[in-house]
Amino acid sequence: MSKWLVARPLLMLPVFLLGACTTVPPTNVHQPMSARPAQRPDALAASLAATGSIYQAGTSRTLFEDRRARYVGDTITVTITENTSAATKSNNSLSKTGSISASSGPNVNLPGKSLIELKGSSSNTAAGKGEAAANNVFTGTITVTVIEVLANGNLLVSGEKQVAIGHGQEYIRLSGIVNPYFVNAANTIASSQIADARIEYKESGAISEAQVMGWLARFFLTFLPF
Repeated sequence: MSKWLVARPLLMLPVFLLGACTTVPPTNVHQPMSARPAQRPDALAASLAATGSIYQAGTSRTLFEDRRARYVGDTITVTITENTSAATKSNNSLSKTGSISASSGPNVNLPGKSLIELKGSSSNTAAGKGEAAANNVFTGTITVTVIEVLANGNLLVSGEKQVAIGHGQEYIRLSGIVNPYFVNAANTIASSQIADARIEYKESGAISEAQVMGWLARFFLTFLPF
């Protein structure tokens, strides 16, 4: 066996390690995140019988129909306006006190002692206090695609936006159920009006990898008692 065959796995190891650092973060949004528009029967009939005119019945909409999304493959612009604030505070106090005393008359069995007096007391005090607060703000815009039209007319939308800055990448993902009546004339809807909304903001790159604990440290933390 040549030295090249022996050293080849060692040379490929840094490539695999670099590839692991640039993997796309996993997602919980509805899949797929994009869909091609389905061929409608009217468009299919118009494509078979082309008239040669500018107006094509299969590819145009009615004069009084707006441009709101309603079919698979249509797009909707979502304005992300998420502002959540939560706070909790607890204060517990416990106190317990006890005492005991005993006395006896003259005791001739103990020289020099004519009276024995016993006293005891105990006291337990416990106090606890806890306070937590969270304030998250997420604003932005993203355009998503209709991936399914439900039986009641609601739209299942999903989409992703990738932004590369330097050697890192940012991923903004959103999915949920949209009621067409909430979509305005500009084909825009607020994220607060989306049901079952799943909104993600994740990063990949050297900066995000530095904030994650190494796999060996996580392995030891699974069974170390301290």
